[in-house]
Amino acid sequence: MFLSVFDMFKVGVGPSSSHTMGPMVAGASFLDKMRAAPFDFKGLRGSLHGSLAFTGIGHATDRATILGLAGFMPDTYDHEKAEAVLEDIRATHTVSPEGLPTLSFNPKEDLAFDFGPNLPGHANGMILMATDAQGDVILQETYYSIGGGFVVTEAELADGPEAQDETPVAYPFTSAAEMLEMAERSGKSIAEMKRENEISRGGAENLAKGVARVWQVMNDCIERGLVTDGILPGGLNVKRRAKNIHDALLAERGTNLNAPHKINDWMSVYAMAVNEENAAGGQVVTAPTNGAAGVVPSVIKYWLEHVPGASETRIEEFLLTASAIGGLVKFNATISGAEAGCQAEVGSASAMGAAGLAAVLGGTPMQIENAAEIALEHHMGMTCDPVKGLVQVPCIERNGLGAIKAVSAASLAMRGDGTHLVPLDACIETMRQTGLDMAEKYKETSLGGLAVNIPNC
Repeated sequence: MFLSVFDMFKVGVGPSSSHTMGPMVAGASFLDKMRAAPFDFKGLRGSLHGSLAFTGIGHATDRATILGLAGFMPDTYDHEKAEAVLEDIRATHTVSPEGLPTLSFNPKEDLAFDFGPNLPGHANGMILMATDAQGDVILQETYYSIGGGFVVTEAELADGPEAQDETPVAYPFTSAAEMLEMAERSGKSIAEMKRENEISRGGAENLAKGVARVWQVMNDCIERGLVTDGILPGGLNVKRRAKNIHDALLAERGTNLNAPHKINDWMSVYAMAVNEENAAGGQVVTAPTNGAAGVVPSVIKYWLEHVPGASETRIEEFLLTASAIGGLVKFNATISGAEAGCQAEVGSASAMGAAGLAAVLGGTPMQIENAAEIALEHHMGMTCDPVKGLVQVPCIERNGLGAIKAVSAASLAMRGDGTHLVPLDACIETMRQTGLDMAEKYKETSLGGLAVNIPNC
């Protein structure tokens, strides 16, 4: 099993990795399939199913799908250009993707929200179709957005992970137990093993440049969020809070009245800044998802700004360690809120942040594994119940609390020698089972929890 650090940390666009980035990627992928086909295409149609239908408007799934079918991709997304293209599509009822003829596509008629049963493969399903001059479907593909911006076709989902590129890597661990055994046998840290695996696939230079860009985008997102105020889009009239909180924290610096617990406000405000940017449709990094995008950047920012001895030269070590943990969660369970609730998103992010922090604090592999387990365990059972389907309430504050838990988990683990009762593997499996048992209305459908108990209009 090999999941790259750049699989876990993707540069993309808000508000959701599974509901915005995924459908955009699926649309662009379908265009490639059309370009490779010998048919004379005249039009496009599509349908959104399961969670993509129930919370699609709030997550801008329809907008993302339309832009994907126009050729946009999350990592190169240009907001101004996208707005212009959307306006043209709505006016002309056509799309003109590069390398294909102009195609008829009226979003109001040709993109359907299907509120019936989920498609069989995953809660986030969509079907894209290309038609001929008579309107008959001549090419069709089913896509599943499985969390964190990952998209698979129906056939790829059926084939399973074994169909992935399995070119050997030096340290191919698929469980935390294997990871710890390899670390002990090799004498290497988790980050060192992960680095060797990454270099074998993409080279040292690409790794260094890629990690630098990931942190740059994360940090830029924090900084934008800390200076921007106003009302978030979507109709809930949620006020941005990060700027005012940050301004107050800066004003209180250096006084003798600061309570020690105010450090929690710093962790929270960094995370909230990211998730307010995400809610506004800004550029973020999946970590491992958009809904949980604030946790890992917040922990890194906290470490750099508030912990003596911290250095940006070790951010690669942090992110490699965090991605190793995130990869284990994704491979053995899920990072998708539509599959397992927010325990799979913010819980996984908190585990990743805890592991990364423990690593740069000098933790052993056992202490790092312990930190990840503590953080994940104490998100167990957390539902995904966004009000009005927007990634705002409770998502923004939840990232702040996820960051605080990550730091607390790393600190607790560093106070011990790494031995503990509950292995990370058992915690991941428990999270998977809990997700299976969780009622569908608590899994990113906005049909239960806060989503139905808070007035949203």
